Amino acid sequence: MEWYYAKHGEKQGPVSLATLRSMVVTGEVAQTDLVWKKGMADWVPAGQVGEISGVDSEPPATPVASPASSSQTPSAETAVRSPVAHQPIPNYLVQSILVTILCCWPFGIPAIVYAAKVDGLVARGDIAGAMDASRKAKTWAWVSFGCGMLAIVGYVALIGLGVISEL
Repeated sequence: MEWYYAKHGEKQGPVSLATLRSMVVTGEVAQTDLVWKKGMADWVPAGQVGEISGVDSEPPATPVASPASSSQTPSAETAVRSPVAHQPIPNYLVQSILVTILCCWPFGIPAIVYAAKVDGLVARGDIAGAMDASRKAKTWAWVSFGCGMLAIVGYVALIGLGVISEL
């Protein structure tokens, strides 16, 4: 069976299953890069196809294309517009570390935990999970920043009150 893969928005292939597996193992094809073969309705991340990733799981449920249309591959442009087509998902790790050190560490720690999960989830092909972890990391980073700023404003206000009381 011939496989195609999308790399940087361009369709590559055909390649054999064995070749595609070795490309995934070496990292030439990422778990989040999209793949397609005849009979599949749409491009899917390589990490979600059990026979490529080596995980004993069913490929994602996609309707099988009709025989008349299955002789042509879906365009690589379809793969580029797909929400899982290698769009970078920010992990907010640097921001999380900075707000933990400089602002409010109790709220910065969850930000770091969620930020650290993002890249691993992307590597496994769990794009929805990675996006959720990214959103939570961003939220906790902002909460930590806000609490830190609130503490600074409160500290400055107390100093101001002390100065005024001395007059």
